[in-house]
Amino acid sequence: MSDPKRLHPIAVLLNIIKSIKELVIPFLLVVVIPGKNEGIPGWIQPLVIAIIIILIIGNAFLQWLRFTYRIEEGEFRIESGVFVRKKRYIKFDRIHSIDISEGIIQRVFSLVKLNIETAGGSQADAVLSAIRKSDADRINAYISEEKNAYNPFDRDKDEVADNEIVAKSSSVFKQTLPQLFAMAATSGAVGVFLSGAVAFISQFDEMIPFQRIFKDYEDFIEMGTFILTLFALAALLAVYVLATLSMVIKYASFTVIKTDEEIVISRGLLEKRRLTIPIHKIQGIRIMENLIRKPLGLATVYIEYAGGSTEDKESLSIMLFPLIRKKHLQGKILEILPVYETDTKMKPIPKRALSRYVFRKFLYLIPIIGALVWFFRPWGYLSFLLVPLAIFWAYMQYRDAGWSIEGNLLLLSSRFFSKQTLIMQRSRIQSITYKKSWFQNRKELATITASIKSGINSRVGMVADVEEKDCLIIKSWYSPKKAVDSQ
Repeated sequence: MSDPKRLHPIAVLLNIIKSIKELVIPFLLVVVIPGKNEGIPGWIQPLVIAIIIILIIGNAFLQWLRFTYRIEEGEFRIESGVFVRKKRYIKFDRIHSIDISEGIIQRVFSLVKLNIETAGGSQADAVLSAIRKSDADRINAYISEEKNAYNPFDRDKDEVADNEIVAKSSSVFKQTLPQLFAMAATSGAVGVFLSGAVAFISQFDEMIPFQRIFKDYEDFIEMGTFILTLFALAALLAVYVLATLSMVIKYASFTVIKTDEEIVISRGLLEKRRLTIPIHKIQGIRIMENLIRKPLGLATVYIEYAGGSTEDKESLSIMLFPLIRKKHLQGKILEILPVYETDTKMKPIPKRALSRYVFRKFLYLIPIIGALVWFFRPWGYLSFLLVPLAIFWAYMQYRDAGWSIEGNLLLLSSRFFSKQTLIMQRSRIQSITYKKSWFQNRKELATITASIKSGINSRVGMVADVEEKDCLIIKSWYSPKKAVDSQ
């Protein structure tokens, strides 16, 4: 049992920053747009801004003052709330993961942020935004190893706890810097970067003087197509470099450590994070191979587990290996999760299913081509170039679709843009279903789906146009007793 403890006083600053982020749009409306309504005294705007600042600072201080945490009777207990007092009790056996991170502000003061998550929570159940690293390590050790014989806040046992953690752990995987650059360069983050930049600029299209910026647009065009092309390529290259560097900074020093009952993943340069995942909570693994990595024999591996929160999207899908060669994957998986098999040969779907994959692509493509030809003639005729691309895409999806059963493991492989292989233990599968349309029934095909718990939702693996008899084999493997009874 421990006495109630408060966060480090720097948590007041963190609360202020969080409040500013939440109120940024209203604050901009007060600061940027005023002055349009005539007759309003000029001192109103500074007064409103001052009141907002005072309220933010006062609320941040009261939140820090009224927030306490402690460990007592096998529970992690938190009391918070400025006006309405809230008490939260989290039992140790309900905790699925502990995430320790170090933001820029925390690192300046040698502090960390600790998130405690339980199964199916839409948000982190406990967030300690600023505590000492030694306290975070002791909380982690106390909860993970269920040692109730000592007080985790006892400073005299710092060294003992740290030594126990080190003794029971071993480094399994470490991403090198060249591998990080290769991962970032082939991640497709450029598209996310571009879409984010466009979305940000679109929020301020009324404030940015585009007409003044492009008043000499006609003269710029006269510079020629070659100059414009160089300008566009330079802009894309700059975005590509920024996206690559952001990924490298995010996943720098990526390390996976295996203990007796947990996996500890740490990464980050500016913001360091350490996520602890109990092995028995892992539901499956997911192997992703995009269009660039698959020909190079590279893949990214994710852990599917029953944890995470909607506040932290990254915690819903845990990256186990940012980039790894497929030939080395099985060896590394066996070191961490020996029950999983990745070298199993997949059974492909039948050749007669290829026509259905092509048909589905044309089902969506024909209306698009028709609209482009009708409204953008004659340039719309260029849309017919999409036909060979659609056929190639359909063939890639057909080629990568397959399934396999290896002991108590089910493997489902499919592709939308990237190839996904979902590996699930039979005991972790929530449901398996297969369905067939009238068109599939004519060719004795069906669609098989299997789902496992992942984050607050489910991760679904699906393979379309599998042999109908193979779907029955998978279903009987999953529910052997029901299969015998149905016979």
